Amino acid sequence: MIEVEIVGVRIELPSNQPLVLLREKQGERHIPIWIGAAEATAIALAEQGVVPPRPLTHDLLCGVVLALGHRIQDVVLTRVEDGVFYAELRFENGTVVGSRASDAIAIAQRAQCPIMAHESLIEEAGVVIGGNDEDGNAEVIADDDEAKEREVRQFREFLNDVEPEDFEK
Repeated sequence: MIEVEIVGVRIELPSNQPLVLLREKQGERHIPIWIGAAEATAIALAEQGVVPPRPLTHDLLCGVVLALGHRIQDVVLTRVEDGVFYAELRFENGTVVGSRASDAIAIAQRAQCPIMAHESLIEEAGVVIGGNDEDGNAEVIADDDEAKEREVRQFREFLNDVEPEDFEK
């Protein structure tokens, strides 16, 4: 399994469909996942550190898990079928619960646990967004502000040309 991180939530134009973009922590492949508006809002709020005045559904679930004395160990993106992503919540006691990928991502943010992905999912749905250097090698994106801006710009360019059908087999 490969750990991934959230790059951000964006709106794909012209359809106005939200998507969350994930990236391998130790690689260059990205996973775009089209999601619902409510999940996009939940993920974006958590990314920005905004705490709503009342708990959202994902906050409630995490609160219930903690109140029952458990902990979410990690979430795992397991597979993609016909453009639909599936995930699991894995608890410290070995319990596994199926989930939509968007909900699992929103819960992982709140539970402060890793987001993992099966290699086969990344091979199927992963895309390389970065440009090439002078030698034609894929550009390695650093963690500084300039690199992050460049990555966002490249992601926007990618979104201008991508369609959901591009990820179907």
